[in-house]
Order: sequence, then C-alpha cells, then structure tokens
Amino acid sequence: MLRVVRDALIIVLITLALGELSLRIYNFIDPLPIFYSESYNRWRGKPFAPEYGAFHLNSRGFNDVEFNTSKAPGATRILGIGDSFAFGVVPYEYNYLTLVEQNLKQHGRDVELINMGIPSIGPRDYLALLVHEGIALEPDRVLLSFFIGNDFEGQRRSLASYSYLASAVKYVAARWSKFDAQFAPSNAPYHDDAPMFTDAAYLNIELQRSAIFIRDNRKFERDFAAAMFYISEIKRLCDSRNIGLTLVLIPDEMQVSKPLQARLIAASGVAQASAKSARASTSFDFTLPNRLLRAKLEELKIDYIDLMTDFSARSLVEKLYRPNDSHWNIAGNSLAAELIGQYLSAQLAAGGR
Repeated sequence: MLRVVRDALIIVLITLALGELSLRIYNFIDPLPIFYSESYNRWRGKPFAPEYGAFHLNSRGFNDVEFNTSKAPGATRILGIGDSFAFGVVPYEYNYLTLVEQNLKQHGRDVELINMGIPSIGPRDYLALLVHEGIALEPDRVLLSFFIGNDFEGQRRSLASYSYLASAVKYVAARWSKFDAQFAPSNAPYHDDAPMFTDAAYLNIELQRSAIFIRDNRKFERDFAAAMFYISEIKRLCDSRNIGLTLVLIPDEMQVSKPLQARLIAASGVAQASAKSARASTSFDFTLPNRLLRAKLEELKIDYIDLMTDFSARSLVEKLYRPNDSHWNIAGNSLAAELIGQYLSAQLAAGGR
C-alpha cells in the first residue's frame, strides 16, 4: 500500500514539474500576461491584433493608428500615457484620446495625439515607458492619465506568482468565477451595457480599493509618496526636455456614484449596527486622494485637470461607467474628451506646449 502511495506521489510530482517546465518554456517563446513580469510590456497588446471588429492595434501594440517616429513640421505632438483607461475598453473611435485629437483638429489645431496606453501599468511604468519609448518621439506634451482607483498601488507579487502552474490555475479559476460572461474574442462586437464582473466580484474589487478613502491610512500614505516620486521624476524629465506635462485625474466609479458608495459602506464592515450607520458614512472620504494630489501637484508646479467634480455632477443623470466595470462607457469617454479637449485647447490658444 505504501509503495502504491509513493508511486502515485512520484507521478503527481513529475506531472507538476513537467507542467511547470512546459509553461515556462511556452512563456519564454510567447509571453502571456497571466505570468508575473516587472516589465511594462506584460499587458501590452500584440502588434496588429484585432480590436472590436475591423480595427487593429498598430505595429507597436498600441490601440491607435500607425504613426511616424518623426513629427510633422509645425505639428504639436501629444503623448497619451496611461493604463487601461488610456488604452481603452471601448472601440477606438469612442476612446477619449481619439476624441480629444479629433476635437482639437476640428478647432483648427495641428495636433497629433499618440495613444500609448498599456493596461495594468502604473506610475513606475509610466516613467519607464516615457524614458524607453516616449522621449524618442519628440513630444511637445505628455498627457498622463492617472486613475485614482489603483494608480497608488504598487505591483505587489503574490506567492502564487512564483509558480507558472499556480498562476495558470489561479487565472482559470478567476475567469470562471468572477466574470459575468466569458471573455469574448477581441474582434467581437462591442456591447456598452455588458457587465464585466459579477455583482459580488465587482463589489469586492471596489472594497479592496476603498482603503485609500479612509483617513489616517499609513499604507496609503506610503503608496501616495511612492506614486508622487515617479510623477515628480516624469516632471523632471519633461522639464529637462522642454516638454509640457498635464495629468488627468480619473475618478473611480465609487467616487462619483452615490448608489455604489452606499453599497460599499454597507458591505465594508465599518457600520456594525444601524445606529452607527450615519457615523460610518463619514469614515470614507471619497475626495481625500484628489485633495492630496492637487495639493502636491500644485507644490511641484505640475499642470493637471481633475475630472471628479464634473463626473460626479453628470453621474446624477447619466451612466458613465460600464456595468460592474470601473472603466468608462462610451458616454464617459465622451465627457472626458469634452473636458480634456476644452482644457488643452485653452492651453494651446495661450501658447502653452
């Protein structure tokens, strides 16, 4: 009996080892984003991959049309850097960066806005992307989209990420349990009202992010300082090259949606009894990160546009985020493009870079 158990255990261990080795070899040949990497290219799109029908990513894997490395004489070149917001979860023609470029051109501005968004990256990667690829494009301005929801989070490595096999199992389990529908092919039609996550999974995601809205959060203070270090380095680099820099502060849905805020407060565990519910609602300060950011950006003399107030007002009458998804829908992208376009147009009219 012991021999049978021993042999079975040896077979299992050999199978696991072969599985681990096979996944590592495959990932070396054709890297997959489900496996841990510190490179900002981990979640980068594949060159010419289809995206919502007929549109394809460009040769660099960005969700944009092809562009020349050399800037056209007399044109103002703007680099749109950010995470999945910039990359876009809506079709290319509805993406706010696409719309900003169109709006500026329609108002007579000779502008080229290059979308360099890469999903799941953060401030450290924004700096690396600018250093390794952005500067060579000779931009006049960097338009950096900063998502309040998770751009304060560093890339924290989980224990499972050290094993490719465990990472694959974790990915498959999450795909089947958290998503409201399985992933559609990248060239499938876009549905603006299709939920991404289940109700429970999305609420859990927002609960995990909500810690940044609690006062006297020491961990957030450290994450805030780390994020600002990279932003200040981006500012220093841009100043040294005479490149303008504008940050777009993108609100998380929980910052602008009263119903979602109510769900978060009820589920957070802060309110232990109905008698304490009023006090619990004041434990979250959904404007806190923005106030801290604005103060620090003004101290560093970094130009910015904060979208939270306008999105909060519009959210009272219109849905601006995809269902169970912290990304903007088509209407949200349109509002962002309107606000950013007006801001940049005024800057360009005033002779700003």
